[in-house]
Amino acid sequence: MAEVKGIEGGRTPDGEARFGIIASKFNSAVVDNLVKGCVQTLQEQGVAARRITVVKVPGAFEIPFAARKMAMSGDYDALIALGAVIRGETSHFDYVAGECARGITEVSADLDIPILFGVLTTETMQQAAARAGGDSGNKGAAAALAAIEMVNLLRELGK
Repeated sequence: MAEVKGIEGGRTPDGEARFGIIASKFNSAVVDNLVKGCVQTLQEQGVAARRITVVKVPGAFEIPFAARKMAMSGDYDALIALGAVIRGETSHFDYVAGECARGITEVSADLDIPILFGVLTTETMQQAAARAGGDSGNKGAAAALAAIEMVNLLRELGK
């Protein structure tokens, strides 16, 4: 039986990778913790602060637009979208969460750049807080690790 080649990206950045973070200002009590976990994890993994840019947008709905502009600049190897959409009494949640996800997917595919989805979509503020440094960890930190892995994978595939 022939050996199958496996390719995966490691979690050690090469020192040259550049990361852009797009963070929603809405639900800032939650999102600020996601950003903190994301930036801290990138730096703990060896990414220099000068290689990290944080852009703040009004809400999750605006994340895809900013992601497109950042991707078009060619200045980033990966983008990380961070936000928190928490269900309320109306269908607003469905529209914002769905369009945010769709927009990020579209930008990533159109512009050939990994965009990690760290936008929480929860039923309650307590669930969001648990995922932003609480009992369920920090999804911003998880997105940072995944971004590093994707940059490394793309470099490996490009060899």
